[in-house]
Amino acid sequence: MKHVPENIDVLVVGGGHAGIEATLAANRMGMKGCLVTMDKKAVGRMSCNPAIGGIAKGQMVREIDVLGGVMGLAADNSGLQFKILNRSKGKSVWSPRAQVDKRVYEKYVNNRINNTKEITVVEGEVVRLLLRNFKVVGVVLRNNVRIYTQAVVLTCGTFLNGLIHIGERKIRAGRMGEPGAEGLTEFLVSLGLVSGRLKTGTPPRLIADSIDWTKTTVACGDKKPTPFSYRTMAFSPPDVPCHTIKTNALCHDIIYNDLDRSPMFSGDVSGVGPRYCPSIEDKIYRFAHREEHALFLEPEWFNSKQIYTNGFSTSLPEKTQLKALRAVAGLENVEFYRPGYAIEYDFFPPAQLKSSLETKNIKGLFFAGQINGTSGYEEAAAQGLVAGANAANRIMNREPLLFGRDEAYIGVLIDDLVTKDTLEPYRMFTSRAEYRILIRYSNAGDRLAKKAFEQGLITEKLYEKIAGYFQISKKTVNALNAPLTPDDINPLLLRLGEKPIKQKCSAKEILKRPVINIHHLPVCSIEKNYHDLPSYFIDEMMMEAEITVKYDGYIKRHLKQLERIQKQENKHIPESFDYLQVSSLSNEAREKLSFVRPETLGQALRVSGVTPADASVLAVYLSR
Repeated sequence: MKHVPENIDVLVVGGGHAGIEATLAANRMGMKGCLVTMDKKAVGRMSCNPAIGGIAKGQMVREIDVLGGVMGLAADNSGLQFKILNRSKGKSVWSPRAQVDKRVYEKYVNNRINNTKEITVVEGEVVRLLLRNFKVVGVVLRNNVRIYTQAVVLTCGTFLNGLIHIGERKIRAGRMGEPGAEGLTEFLVSLGLVSGRLKTGTPPRLIADSIDWTKTTVACGDKKPTPFSYRTMAFSPPDVPCHTIKTNALCHDIIYNDLDRSPMFSGDVSGVGPRYCPSIEDKIYRFAHREEHALFLEPEWFNSKQIYTNGFSTSLPEKTQLKALRAVAGLENVEFYRPGYAIEYDFFPPAQLKSSLETKNIKGLFFAGQINGTSGYEEAAAQGLVAGANAANRIMNREPLLFGRDEAYIGVLIDDLVTKDTLEPYRMFTSRAEYRILIRYSNAGDRLAKKAFEQGLITEKLYEKIAGYFQISKKTVNALNAPLTPDDINPLLLRLGEKPIKQKCSAKEILKRPVINIHHLPVCSIEKNYHDLPSYFIDEMMMEAEITVKYDGYIKRHLKQLERIQKQENKHIPESFDYLQVSSLSNEAREKLSFVRPETLGQALRVSGVTPADASVLAVYLSR
């Protein structure tokens, strides 16, 4: 390497989704950054499914966007199909998802990193850190080159001692075709950090021309798609269809007969796999009563001849994979571009981190992404952004960027990671967020834009733009206080089979009826005043106004709950607090709390193994 960057503020290891957001976040806050990656061409690569968002994940992409992140913009610019999921449920858990062109997405992100001033991309492998008094001062590459920095963010993905499994075949790699990283885990363990092993899988990629598409079912996106980013102005994505097929008894029998040859299933892989994204082997075994399972055939890019088989994650031998898929209608003559495989890798249980994602024992060292035991692009990107921002905050001696569980899905994600046992790859769901009514995808800008601006993550211009959108919603809610007479509204109510009114009442009261939506009401012509704005944002703001009214009682109840627990939640626990000396605590609580070392009483109450009785004892001790 001819040039070693100097005067680096924040150095990020890894060019995946976490590394990208970490590097860009630190840069937006005025830091000179360095991204170290084993392959410059792989920066931004979507190593698994060709999609962004999904249930709960879509909410996080929106939050990342409000905080100035690139993921939502990249998805909007590369999207092939957009869809709001969970429409059969309440609007508070609706979640956006996009099928994307992996090549365009990667190129967009790569250009963003390479064209940003004060960011240097270095090709190399970090094997150890340089420390002074348990504070990071630099890194050492495999070729013995040293790069000095004030903070390091590790976002190593599945590369730490990565091992790929395809049946009995084993390949040392970080992902197919790319070498793994060796030595860094051992160095971190020598510093006192605890590591573990996890596993994940990926499905086979099929050759499109070998599929009989006439036997598949077409799955299209929304006719009126919604973008992820508040910065997206021109938005007219193509609605490229995906296709669905179903497995059958013959396919299941072929898989079942070769279960002992699947390292993910047989135990040959020591790491724990994702329970909520099981392999096809796990599905066949655990749900033996099911006669079929849905598979989604997803194009990896526009006019792609390479098809991602969503729902068929596997580590079976290649011949077994092929035989099982050929038993499925439409895949009788299917051929592979690449078989499915499992990958086993090192991670570091994130209870060793503060809520800022800085390690508790080493100053200036932050972890983000799969190194923390998470699964998914969105979870990784969210952590990367927070870690990069907090690396910058540490350098500037500012308070860290933190999110409450009632404030953002990102807050739920990080709080779960630093307080709960990571026994399997963590995936975000709406059910994990107890205040999900408060943290909707449609109000992400209202929740987070001010904090993002104060942190320096977004410009004043963008903050005012987002705030302007939410003025539409707020003005609409105020307009709903207008009274409606029986003559105004009864014809509509009768047409919808609703009980008519006998005297004047506010439009707000009418809107609270389940079958009424905001566009039924004559007072809501306010939206016509904003014809110069993109229609999708106007529609979203009108929906947000409707949610505010319909969920008013639930929202007030949540806010009262929050008020009651806030004192407990924020009560600080000294770092030096010795749990082992509190004899009234259960043995398990003492052990878990000593390892996790929660920062607040609220965190302590959520540590696995801490009972209500333990919580009461701890509260009494802290009050003394």
